[in-house]
Amino acid sequence: MTYFLFVVFVVVISFSFVVLFGAPYLPVMTDSAEQAIDLLDLKEGQTIIDLGSGEGKILRLAAKRNLNVIGYELNPILFLISYLSTRRYGRRVKIVYGNFWSKEIPSADAVFVFLLPKYMEKLDKKISKIKLNHGLKLVSYSFQIPGKKPYLESNNLFFYQYNQSS
Repeated sequence: MTYFLFVVFVVVISFSFVVLFGAPYLPVMTDSAEQAIDLLDLKEGQTIIDLGSGEGKILRLAAKRNLNVIGYELNPILFLISYLSTRRYGRRVKIVYGNFWSKEIPSADAVFVFLLPKYMEKLDKKISKIKLNHGLKLVSYSFQIPGKKPYLESNNLFFYQYNQSS
């Protein structure tokens, strides 16, 4: 019984503390994930970053399209599930365990996020500080960036374009 309570405690903590940094785990529906990747309109070999990659759905779907994918996940249980479920894609998928807020976002062509509304402005500031050699596309699931008009909007997906730095 003590072991069971310990496991329950670990699971509850793993899934609840991440709310302090972005969002609780809520899976993106497969249709919406596919549509998000479609909106990004990436070519084979381009790179997408999933900030809060959860169980790895976006990572797997993007890798199937021959995209390079970097996922960030703070929940240790979801990180492990994501890591194990994407191994068949080899070097095409990289998963980083940790808080993406404290990490430098590497060069990429696109970003996918599913964050709570209160973090969207902070994300916009973080993305805006990146020195881009080319434009960066961002799709947010469910929530808009306050004060920023999406370039495209479709079925609860909000597409933003960040231009090249000068």
